[in-house]
Amino acid sequence: MNVLLPGSLPEALDMLASDGAAIPIAGGTDLLVHWPVRVDAHDRTYVDLSRLDALKPLSWTADELVLGGLTTYWDVIRDARAAQEFPLLGNAARQVGAIQIQARGTWAGNIVNASPAADGVPVLMAYDAVVVLESRRGREQVPLDRFYSGYKEMRRHPDQLVVEIRIPRRPYSYQVFEKVGGRRAQAIAKVGLAVTRSGAGWRVVAASVAPTIRRCPAVERLLETGTAIASPEALLPAVARDVAPIDDIRSSARYRTHVMARLLYHDLRDFWGKRG
Repeated sequence: MNVLLPGSLPEALDMLASDGAAIPIAGGTDLLVHWPVRVDAHDRTYVDLSRLDALKPLSWTADELVLGGLTTYWDVIRDARAAQEFPLLGNAARQVGAIQIQARGTWAGNIVNASPAADGVPVLMAYDAVVVLESRRGREQVPLDRFYSGYKEMRRHPDQLVVEIRIPRRPYSYQVFEKVGGRRAQAIAKVGLAVTRSGAGWRVVAASVAPTIRRCPAVERLLETGTAIASPEALLPAVARDVAPIDDIRSSARYRTHVMARLLYHDLRDFWGKRG
């Protein structure tokens, strides 16, 4: 393998622009999982971003939480303000692998790995996160809910880096993250769900039930109507319009659909009960 070590963001962008096949690497947690069996990966060129200190911190503005391109899960877990304003970030981060993975893995890496079972992406999407991409051609901002176009396909060109993830600060009346798997951490989700409600409306985001992490507009519209939901089965028509699960080694399509409806029903029942 060939590893390039840029000392600055412009240098890293130059490397990506000059080699369209080069792969940016940050925590390396996704790459190394498959390293023993992905022999073709051994001959690739990697741009190691670990020296780009400017991309590591998270920061706050009056209107946004800004995660750097190298901000790790652990950076968010230990930030007291993030725990208060965006609790789903910490909830999801604590279920991404072991503590070692949380300390090295980055939010940007979770996004560009483009796994339909990602734990970090659903909560970012439920908070209306915006992905900031940079190349030598300039910067581009893409709402995360429009970032994926298909399985492992995204609106990122080979010469672009995720340099920021911008999350608007707003009051929330409802926030929940659910992960159904063999165990809470160090397991791939069979079903993932992030739901928020703010002045911007309902956001319902599902994982492991489609080729990509995706928002569920039919469910969101149902919730916006304020229609009473009598049972999990009453949610199934809307859920079926939003998701396209498959049978695989971890679960079945039928299981995923029904579990998602039950998670929604029981979480929302508790929410409506507290309001009443």
